[in-house]
Formats: sequence, structure tokens, C-alpha cells
Amino acid sequence: MYVLGNIKDKLEGRISTSIPPILKLCCALRFFAHASYQEAIGNEFQLGLAQSSVSVVLREVFPILESELCSRWIKADMTEEEKQQIRSKFYSRSGMPNVIGCVDGTHVGIIAPHNDKHLYLNRKGFFSINAMIACDYDMNIRSVDARYAGSTHDSFVWNNSSLNAFLQSQYENGDQNSIYLCDSGYPLRPYLLTPFRNAESGSRQSLYNKKHAKARNVVERTIGVLKARFRCLLSERKLRYTPTKVTTIINICWALHNICKIFKMCDPDESEIFIDAVVPSEPVSENSGVTPAEER
Repeated sequence: MYVLGNIKDKLEGRISTSIPPILKLCCALRFFAHASYQEAIGNEFQLGLAQSSVSVVLREVFPILESELCSRWIKADMTEEEKQQIRSKFYSRSGMPNVIGCVDGTHVGIIAPHNDKHLYLNRKGFFSINAMIACDYDMNIRSVDARYAGSTHDSFVWNNSSLNAFLQSQYENGDQNSIYLCDSGYPLRPYLLTPFRNAESGSRQSLYNKKHAKARNVVERTIGVLKARFRCLLSERKLRYTPTKVTTIINICWALHNICKIFKMCDPDESEIFIDAVVPSEPVSENSGVTPAEER
């Protein structure tokens, strides 16, 4: 009902005027939850829409949801009080200081697009969008970038993301106590810390890696919750839409997830949570000189 209140005025008087706004929203939510064929969604007892009507409704509702929800509910900016609370939670759990979030990528399966098909074939062997996600300790999503094809390296997605530009600006303006954690597929920055490579057992580097992994686990759990709640994101479902529309679907699901967290809706059961089978990216090459990030 909260979401309906935000988009109702935009839905009235649009293409499918005979279908009430609440039914249009329910149709879209049903799609996000199951990603069935449009005919199967329309045949749901509560909806009762023809496949052609479902197609029109989804085409109408998707851009409205994206424009009305995403900018409002996905924000990297935090107050100093919020940062301090998140730092304390990460430190209590893992012993890593100054951490305010974690970054990772996940692949959302699609059917092979007509144009530039080869760009969407990822290292796992299926066609996808490589979606970057950044979240805080409470699994609230702080940033998303789902613009790039499945073959795109995580480091490229990061370097061209708005979150990278935002954190770099914050760091240069004096905020040097706010760190995100990521895996070795991302570049090392003073505000983005990766694990050490080939750390010897029992060494300080190995201890750092264990604490790093314990803190970064939250982003993997967040991705699992997302894909359990919105099963259209599961790789097995293979979204049958253009890459541009898939990007819109991902953005909307991310925003709806944050709304669920604020309204304290229960997360899916542990047995339903999906964890991606991770195939490590090629690590980003490092320079031989010591950078500020390496010193840190």
C-alpha cells in the first residue's frame, strides 16, 4: 500500500485505463516474485489478465516504479550518526574498524540478446547482466550498478560506478574513516579494501583476511535474500527481456528490498536463500610501488 500510494497518481489515466492501479502493481510484484511467463502471471486467480494485458501493464509500471522508488530508496550518502552505528556493528562482529559497507557483484541471467551477444556471455558460461551491489551491515542496499554485460570485469563496473566517484570525493574532502570491503576482483583503494593474496597461514595478513571475510559475508547474504525474495533475479529463470529492461527490473527489486527492510518485513527462510556459486574474477594487477591504500 505504501508503494501504491507513491505511484497511484502516475498510473491513473495511462495506457490501460480499465485496469485499476492496485491490480497493475500486484501484477508487477507477482512478476518480480516468480518471473513466470506473462500468460501464467495473468492467469493467477487474483489477477485474471490476458497475456497481452500483462505485457502492457509491465511496460507501463516498470519505468514508473524505477523513477519513483530508486532515487528515494537507494542512497550511498549517510549521516555521521548512521556511519558511526554501522562502524560499531561491523567492528563488534568482525574486528574490522571503520567499515561502513561491502561491495560485490552478482550475475542476473538473461536470454541471449540480439545485439552484441558475445559481451553478455559471462565466465560462468551463461548470458547475464553483471550487477554490482553495495550494502551496509543491516543489509540495506546503498548503491547498485546494473548497466554492464556479463563479461564485464568487476573492476570496470566499480571504476565507472557512481559509488566510486562518491567515495573518492568524500575521501578527498577529509572523510578517511569510511571504508567499503570487497573481494580481489576489485581495485584496491584507500576507501575500498581487498584481501591479501596468498597470505601465509598464521600471519598478520591471514588474520586480516579472516576478519575481512567475516565482515564481507553480509553482502553475500544480502544477495541471497534478494534472489530468494525476487526470484526473477535467479540465474535459472533467465529474464526474457532486453538488457536495458533487465537493468530496470534489477533497480526496482533493489529499491523494493530496502522498503521491505524499513517496514521490517521478514526475510525469506534460510532454506530458501540462494548463494551464488562464486567463480573468482581475475585479480586486478597491482603496481610494485606502495600506494596509500596498500599502506592502509
